[in-house]
Amino acid sequence: MPSIAIIGAQWGDEGKGKITDFLSDTADYVVRFQGGDNAGHTIHSKGEKYSLHLLPSGVLRDTTINILGNGMVINPESLVEEINVLKNLGKNPTIYISNRAHVIMPYHKTRDQNAEDTQNIGTTLKGIGPAYQDKAARVGLRMGTFVTPALFKAYLATHFEGVKGNYEGTPEALFQTYLPIIETLKDLVTDTSVILAGAFEKNKRVVFEGAQGTMLDIEQGTYPYVTSSSPSAAGIPAGAGVAPKHIEKVLGIVKAYNSRVGEGPFVSEMEEAKADVIRKIANEYGTTTGRPRRIGYLDLVALKHAHRVNHFDAFAITLFDVLSSFDELKLVTGYNLNGTVIDYVPAELETLSQCEPVYQTLPGFKEDISHLTDWNALPETAKDYLKTIEHITGVPVGMISVGPDRRQTISMTNIF
Repeated sequence: MPSIAIIGAQWGDEGKGKITDFLSDTADYVVRFQGGDNAGHTIHSKGEKYSLHLLPSGVLRDTTINILGNGMVINPESLVEEINVLKNLGKNPTIYISNRAHVIMPYHKTRDQNAEDTQNIGTTLKGIGPAYQDKAARVGLRMGTFVTPALFKAYLATHFEGVKGNYEGTPEALFQTYLPIIETLKDLVTDTSVILAGAFEKNKRVVFEGAQGTMLDIEQGTYPYVTSSSPSAAGIPAGAGVAPKHIEKVLGIVKAYNSRVGEGPFVSEMEEAKADVIRKIANEYGTTTGRPRRIGYLDLVALKHAHRVNHFDAFAITLFDVLSSFDELKLVTGYNLNGTVIDYVPAELETLSQCEPVYQTLPGFKEDISHLTDWNALPETAKDYLKTIEHITGVPVGMISVGPDRRQTISMTNIF
């Protein structure tokens, strides 16, 4: 039962989409297990650029079965739009949607905006948090109910007033708006945990694709500046409807530096002049929001935290080619907390805000590495940077991305 979890080890935007797409060449199934269209995966293939928000990254492979798991919250309009874009590009992916996944409705977006006006968390305003709130409060709308018109209408009749917030639409208008979308999606909705159980029985290759990153995990991230689900490996069993033992390997996706969107403490955040250089080279703007990302040096304290809660088998280092612009490179190896150096991420926001970075400075490299396909061809200073990451975190580097295209990948291990 070969399977691998592809998990963001930082604050999201690590380049998980490319790695998932790269590995899905040999995968039978690719499974999203949490989040919604607040996620954004950009994939470059054969000169084409694809931006995905809800669909798993395996949709670009004709033979891959793609599953939207029960742990997701799904905007039906966005999903249909995304499917249609792919079809217009000549793609006809195989997609199944869990009947237990929850549905994002327009009133969730209204409530999201109202909450953001007071909380200032820095959400994408996609209605993600309110949809998860309804799920936890046991008043949510699930896909199985949504695609059954009689059940959907009954849900609106009994729950609309309690969940609509300041939304000004009517239940009947919502119902009529969604009837064409229901017609499009209804045959895709099923019990996906049954499909996956069958896949494991047949020893199929399965990739679990996380959205966001571990430091945005509602349990283990920089709370409250986090997402509303668990994008760590621990979220897979519940969010995909599979037994924990089916997660065979965990690959941590690590951007060669740090970035994050939204508010909250960011210990490794670098000076704006250098951040802007990276932002322009790497197009560090949110796939979903378009917002400029905050940029920081690679934070090995946070990375060790992510390893502890995910137990990574290997790291995939992405956007490594971006660092070829600098004479020296810094790694955050500790936090200075009021004169004491610590090597863990404090849970309390107030404590984390007081931490200052402790750096290890390494020589940079100026060579263009975007064409390389072999570890031995890397500059020695580039190798030293990677070896330092391995030494401090205790996790081997198994893959290196040196450009956006599938072919710009150095693989040092057989992941499957």
